[in-house]
Amino acid sequence: MMHEPTVLVTPPILLSPRPLARCPGAFSLVPLLPLPPPRKRLPLDVWSGILAHVFRSYQAGYAHRGSCSAQDLKLGLLLVCKDWKAIASPLFYAHVCIATLSSLEKLAWCLRSAEQKWDSIRRIPYSTPGRWIRTLDLSSMPVKSPADAYYADALLTVIFPLLPFMVRCDMTPLLSLSCRAMASLTYRDGAVNLRSLKSIKKSFISPSDEDPLIELLRNSVNLEEIEIVGSGLEMVEVWLEHAQEHDLAIHQPLRLSRLRKLVLLSMPCSSLMYLLLRSPLPSLRHLTITPYDDVIIPASLVRRFIEVHGSSLTSLHLFTLNSWPTAMFPSPNTILHTCPNLYHLSLEKPLPAVLPTKSPHPLKILSIPRPDAQFLPVLEALLPSLPDLKLIHARDVRWLRGGVSPRARTAGVQGEMVAWRRRLARRGIELVDADWQPWSE
Repeated sequence: MMHEPTVLVTPPILLSPRPLARCPGAFSLVPLLPLPPPRKRLPLDVWSGILAHVFRSYQAGYAHRGSCSAQDLKLGLLLVCKDWKAIASPLFYAHVCIATLSSLEKLAWCLRSAEQKWDSIRRIPYSTPGRWIRTLDLSSMPVKSPADAYYADALLTVIFPLLPFMVRCDMTPLLSLSCRAMASLTYRDGAVNLRSLKSIKKSFISPSDEDPLIELLRNSVNLEEIEIVGSGLEMVEVWLEHAQEHDLAIHQPLRLSRLRKLVLLSMPCSSLMYLLLRSPLPSLRHLTITPYDDVIIPASLVRRFIEVHGSSLTSLHLFTLNSWPTAMFPSPNTILHTCPNLYHLSLEKPLPAVLPTKSPHPLKILSIPRPDAQFLPVLEALLPSLPDLKLIHARDVRWLRGGVSPRARTAGVQGEMVAWRRRLARRGIELVDADWQPWSE
């Protein structure tokens, strides 16, 4: 805490006009102007706002250099003085980004050591710095071997219960949480404070293995954003083999009334997807899902999932993760019918022959992997039912910049993009590249 301001008392100035007299006298000099009042110190909330702005500026300014530069500069602010350290420490620990396994180990040691020193007699209910952490970002942490994965899972089992006010958790897609780590995240104090859970990956060997993840979503009722990565077509065999043996009806529907963004990647079918299909999701507006055709894969729940929750969607992204071998499946051609309120639609290869609607559709942005001559007639047939369409986004290609010969700009994919741009410009539709940049002459 900041100390109270100290009032400085100026010693009086004595004048001796006759210093050699037998009885010299002295009198004090009266100042002509009163002493200036002491400067008022800024309150703690103002200092906290200033340092928070500095931290955000450092994070934004050094994002292109890596998180280490921003962390070093923010750490330097803690070493200015004790007062600044007391104010800046909660801001410093509010957003924790872990880039190495050794950093995760140091964080676990710091949190556990602080928890052992804390006792219930103190007025603060939780130990610091654990109660300061709001965001835990592990998305850039490498996991190079099974031993690293096991050690990271053990450290997270220790860390999760010590973060009662964690709002966002970004996991790395290279790490699959075990049941013990999932349980420590599920049954910790403050599970209802969790708002965002990203890149949760778990190997689903049987439907019963999804129970820890289902229980986590059941306890985190205030979740607003969920991103789950499955194991692709391997889940289909598991689903067909064990789904009938595992009674899915015993699970009650999930209560996720605040969920507005859902990402389901490489997940054609699962117990969790079946529960989300049966659960009311009134706030769901953004859905990202990997398309799986139910004709080729009869057990796929993707088409049915879009049909059930599509009426409330404003953004639908069909996306397939890059893997080897990469299997692409056609997307549903009735998307505009099942999702009547879409604002942004992103299609995946192979591009489907989307059926037009009888009434005008409010779609404004259409994203495709790259311009395709076979899809252009399908798009032109859709335009009468898309009067608000203003932008076509080619997300896998970029315009060639200046310095390139005109012939190179009209060859291959660039030539197809130029042809699309000319034909769409007549209808008032703009074509942009992967960086959302228009054509530049």
